[in-house]
Amino acid sequence: MKYIVFACLFCVASICAMAQKIDYSVSFPHLEHHEASITLTVSGIPAEPAIFRMSRSSAGRYATHEFGKNIYDISASDKDGHPLPIERIDGDVYRVARHNGFVRVNYTLFGNYADGTYVGLDETNVHINMPGAFMWMKGLDNLPITISFHLPAGKAWTIATQLKPTADPGTFTARNLQYFMDCPTKIGNLSWAKWNISNPDGKNYEFRLALEANTTDSLTQAFAVKVKRIVQQAQAVFGETPAYDYGTYTFLASINPFVKGDGMEHRNSTMISTPRNFNGADNQLGVFAHEFFHCWNVKRIRPKSLEPFNFEKSDMSSELWLAEGFTQYYGQLLMVRSGFETPANWFNNVGSFVNTKENTPGARRFSPAENSRHAVFVDAAVSIDKTNYGNMFTSYYTYGGAVALALDLTLRTQFHLTLDNYMQALWKKHGKPEIPYTIPDLQNALAGLTKDDSFAKDFFARYVYGHESFDYSNVLGPAGLQLQKAQPGVAWIGRAAYTDGKGVTVTSPTTWGTPLYEAGVDVDDVINFVDGMPVSTQAELNRIIAAHHPGDNILLQYTHRDIVHNVSLRLGENPAYKVVPFEETVNVASVTTWIARGATATNGGMLKINKTVIGTTGTTVGSTITYNISVTNTGNLTMTNVMLNDAGATITGTNPIVSLAPGAVANLTATHIITQSDIDAAKELPQAVKDFRASWIGNKIRE
Repeated sequence: MKYIVFACLFCVASICAMAQKIDYSVSFPHLEHHEASITLTVSGIPAEPAIFRMSRSSAGRYATHEFGKNIYDISASDKDGHPLPIERIDGDVYRVARHNGFVRVNYTLFGNYADGTYVGLDETNVHINMPGAFMWMKGLDNLPITISFHLPAGKAWTIATQLKPTADPGTFTARNLQYFMDCPTKIGNLSWAKWNISNPDGKNYEFRLALEANTTDSLTQAFAVKVKRIVQQAQAVFGETPAYDYGTYTFLASINPFVKGDGMEHRNSTMISTPRNFNGADNQLGVFAHEFFHCWNVKRIRPKSLEPFNFEKSDMSSELWLAEGFTQYYGQLLMVRSGFETPANWFNNVGSFVNTKENTPGARRFSPAENSRHAVFVDAAVSIDKTNYGNMFTSYYTYGGAVALALDLTLRTQFHLTLDNYMQALWKKHGKPEIPYTIPDLQNALAGLTKDDSFAKDFFARYVYGHESFDYSNVLGPAGLQLQKAQPGVAWIGRAAYTDGKGVTVTSPTTWGTPLYEAGVDVDDVINFVDGMPVSTQAELNRIIAAHHPGDNILLQYTHRDIVHNVSLRLGENPAYKVVPFEETVNVASVTTWIARGATATNGGMLKINKTVIGTTGTTVGSTITYNISVTNTGNLTMTNVMLNDAGATITGTNPIVSLAPGAVANLTATHIITQSDIDAAKELPQAVKDFRASWIGNKIRE
């Protein structure tokens, strides 16, 4: 009897589970007013109050965004269309207390902010990020979802999304709530391009560009060729693309003046919005490189702290320095590897990473892990009170990029490995099997790659858990790069924003550790006198400071809330660095050393020839270099008629040398007028530097 009862209960449970279903229907009756009409239908609901809610956060964003503020006209009904009471029990939470297992919720959605996070509804197009648009029922996260889009009549629009297509071009499915919320959707007069890429295992994937822009088909196709090259360069980093669900990856891109600037990564797509006119230029590709790299790094090589993503609150993670920061590094690196940015651009980026690590208070005072956790407050979050972020937070994007740079160059110089190798290790251990990681997992992967536990432990202790300064100059050398002060010997009071007026008003917090900060000056203070002279403009302030040197003490008078302060301020030197390639550091020594090669003597014997510059000289085309050439007889026989030859200079004086006894020295002079070829030759990179750069920033695609 017990077995019969159990079997009956099992059948009833199975029937209920089979009856459970979630459907969305979306129509657009009032796009001119940025509105959509949405119906959520849920069947097979357990006999308990049904709780519906809007999301407060969105995958790829870590702060709260309160999407519930943009829905209204909310009502509920049963299967027969009879109204059901629906109660708002929190700002974005609604309850249907009594039902018969079927609830249909209708509401109006407003959206007029098209970017990677929010919703844009317009008579020209539809731009949907799912958490910002769709109410969902709690407790049914694992149910499959069907959604149907009913397009406005008379519009030949197409739909771009990573949702699973069906036989109906307007209907799609998602396997569960997590996947559904990760599927941005673009609807409109889209310009399409498609291409295929194969992995080493022979599996083929389709890539699609769905572009909302003022474009032509030929311009779209040409731009897609560039995007394809970025895809191939990213594939080369890991050795393969991910196994995209349903065999496709889609770039949903809006490049037009009517969107807001953003890019958001998703599992099998990215939503890109660039507020400028589309022209297909290389400088419109950077966000594509960054967001595409995310389909490995963060969507599959994923922090455990973000699994599963919680749509009801902010999502804190200590690993964004890698998830976002390493992606920032590679987004820029892929651009130069693809040939869409020059090496000079990349070296400027390197300098920016160095300055982030060495010269921003957030990086000098706090670790990458600590800065990552602050994303819940800074990731496009909104507040109206003032903050002190400039002195306690550095973006995990650029901070993480600085850590990536440090690790990449260290692996190259110490272990003959690369950051590509490290990303491949993370992909194999965590990304491909989709096993979320922790920071200790990242450290273990580095130890396994280098086969050096102590190195990995030390690196993470100092630069991930800690915030020590990193010696970039030591690892930049093999790349033919020098780290130099950007403004050596120039007096400096620190970074701050000002407005002119009756005195110079400080309009931003002064920066920790700078002369202004140490003198006690801060936001809203008014600087009246500097070095005894009145100031009313920033230009006057800068002019007075420029007349001094680092280390000078000057008197400064400022007013704080009507209280006058007179302080002594010790001027500093701007700590900013610049990265200078070897080929831009040509000086007298390098030019004259190059030209000095080639002096020889004929008539045999033991001769030592030394060629040195006399006096000072320039390094520009047309400058004259004067040399002294000394010839020493190091043998034990007298040499006669010694002819000195020099292809790099015109020799003056007695030549040939009539007689040169053992140990005797003859001195001749020579001159050379510098040519452009001399300068070019002096700039020639050593082969080791060429090889290093080719490995680091060179093309990785097998053409």
